[in-house]
Amino acid sequence: MNRPAPAQAAAPEPANAGAPAEERRRRPRLASAPTPYLRLLTVTQFAFNTGFYAVLPYLATHLGSGLGMAGWLVGLVLGLRTFSQQGLFVVGGALTDRYGPRPVVLAGCALRITGFGWLAFAGSTATVIAAVLLIGFAAALFSPAVESEAAREAVRHERDTGAPRAHVLALFSAAGQAGAFIGPLLGSLLLLLGGGFRAACLAGAVVFVGVLAGHARLMPRADPVREREQERERDRERDRERGADRPQAPDTVTRAAQQGRSSWRVVFTNRPFLLLCLAYSGYLVSYNQLYLSLPVEVERATGSGAALGWLFALSSLLVVVAQVPLTRFSAHRIAPRTALVTGLAVVAAGFAAVPLTPAGPGGLLPGAALVVLLTLGQMLLVPAARGLVPDLVEDRQLGLATGALSSVSGIAVLAGSAATGALLDAPAPVRWAVLAAVPLAGAALAFTLPVGRGGKEQGTRAVAG
Repeated sequence: MNRPAPAQAAAPEPANAGAPAEERRRRPRLASAPTPYLRLLTVTQFAFNTGFYAVLPYLATHLGSGLGMAGWLVGLVLGLRTFSQQGLFVVGGALTDRYGPRPVVLAGCALRITGFGWLAFAGSTATVIAAVLLIGFAAALFSPAVESEAAREAVRHERDTGAPRAHVLALFSAAGQAGAFIGPLLGSLLLLLGGGFRAACLAGAVVFVGVLAGHARLMPRADPVREREQERERDRERDRERGADRPQAPDTVTRAAQQGRSSWRVVFTNRPFLLLCLAYSGYLVSYNQLYLSLPVEVERATGSGAALGWLFALSSLLVVVAQVPLTRFSAHRIAPRTALVTGLAVVAAGFAAVPLTPAGPGGLLPGAALVVLLTLGQMLLVPAARGLVPDLVEDRQLGLATGALSSVSGIAVLAGSAATGALLDAPAPVRWAVLAAVPLAGAALAFTLPVGRGGKEQGTRAVAG
């Protein structure tokens, strides 16, 4: 980076002349200093996943061994959980666009506390399904609000500092995985101490009580409806000043309804965005196997599910350690589309590796190979997919689009969960080959997407300022 010559440094106005260069020199360092609001969102993701993963890894075993459900029914319940969460993200995203993130986040926390408390004491199939649906819908409110705010802040941070938005999203993802690392260990500890599945559920509820209290105190208050009306009023004032001859605007309620319908239509007729949703679905269907096929593989290999928490901890530890450096590397060298395609291919390799990996010590090597490769693929593709969303939709539709990305994937998981549950009785090579084909199909779809902002050009901008 060029420094000013001594004569320039002694010019009559050195402060003003050197300010842009000094700002450019500082920009790469600012990428590691997120705003206070970004820090709040990042800590939120950590706490949310800690409570969630204290329970979820042990749900399939509780349903099968504890409540005696058949394999296809366990798969269906897990699929309903994913659908009520991911499939209804679009509702949470739309509500976030309409009312702002704060009330949606607080409502999600309250419902998650209720759902975990209910699941702790649910004993019949109907009550378990109802509690699981409530838990999923709570996340459908909470997660789109937090994720869309993180994406919006990442774009703003990129604009202000020149640092690729993937850096911020990687920190956000790593924080979530740190919670996913602590959560299963917390659940395992409670199980080892004899507390059982009920104690894990109640511990998860307690964590969400803390999340609710923290956000009630710290999350900024905003009125997006009033802000949008003020923006429209400014637009109308500018039109009047320009002498524009336009018909009288409809009333506020009608304008809001028209804008809402228009946003849904624009998002769901956006072909590149829908292709991104389908490609991402291949990842989420695959990721859901950590809760369905992996527990069965661990049970088959070791005779119990005791090691499951450690495999989940391995996955989360990999993300905590490697997510930020891997994203920093990929953000400067490859385009988001390339990262998305490569990540899906690595996920497919994880499923293909299971029947090819020797059982080894304790019989856990095939399961560990699946966890490692699926996690590496996830680290590549998730920040890339989330970073592509702001490039494909308008900012005012970002909450809706963030929710829709997960909703389409949730529908795919619901459709595939009972089928993959039925595959549990199929020969291992057939089961793992079918599972590997799913992310490969997603990779093929991802090839048709726009390249996105990233790669060497973006890395150069970040360094040069």
